[in-house]
Amino acid sequence: MSVPANFNGQPPFIDPNDTAMLLIDHQSGLFQTVKDMEMTVLRKHATALARMATLCKMPVITTASVPQGPNGPLIPEIHESAPHAQYVARTGQINAWDNPAFVEAVKATGRKTLIIAGTVTSVCMAFPAISAVQDGYKVFAVIDASGTYSKMAQEITLARIVQAGVVPVDTAAVASELQKTWHRPDAQEWAKVYEMVFPPYQLLIESYIKAQDVLKNNEQLDSERT
Repeated sequence: MSVPANFNGQPPFIDPNDTAMLLIDHQSGLFQTVKDMEMTVLRKHATALARMATLCKMPVITTASVPQGPNGPLIPEIHESAPHAQYVARTGQINAWDNPAFVEAVKATGRKTLIIAGTVTSVCMAFPAISAVQDGYKVFAVIDASGTYSKMAQEITLARIVQAGVVPVDTAAVASELQKTWHRPDAQEWAKVYEMVFPPYQLLIESYIKAQDVLKNNEQLDSERT
């Protein structure tokens, strides 16, 4: 049975103080190949990860595969949501981990846990995730913030990375693990993150805010009017 690599028997949870986020090849051209989920969903999830990193003051490193060519530019929402993110240009390498500048940027964070998402899943996410494990990092791969060309490709890749010791996770789980508690001053900002992952959640938030306003303002209910 495969077990998460480099955790040394400790529970495979994310420590935000020891974690860096790698958002790899979320590019407009590559997004056109995605068939295992709606492109708009993938785009929201990648953006949500960037926003989480900002809330946690977590280092973010981005990179793109020939962005001046058919793979297209990075979607702008990532750097808009994580203005502190560092972009590393590659010199043609398909596996971002084969680029020395990219690996040096990761090492410079001083973090030993990595959250990785990328498009396409079986290449842009999987290759550096497996490589990072081999270099001693604890790696969490966000499957629903990585897109690929078929459900079969997603499932095969999931099996491959688990065999290599990578921990698969979804966007909402990452949010909950990083947030840890609602008893924090930025709780409403985290609620906005969940709205990105679960759009209907916004309806719940709107209802909650309205209910709070009714109490605060002692608003008369329509049903009580004469």
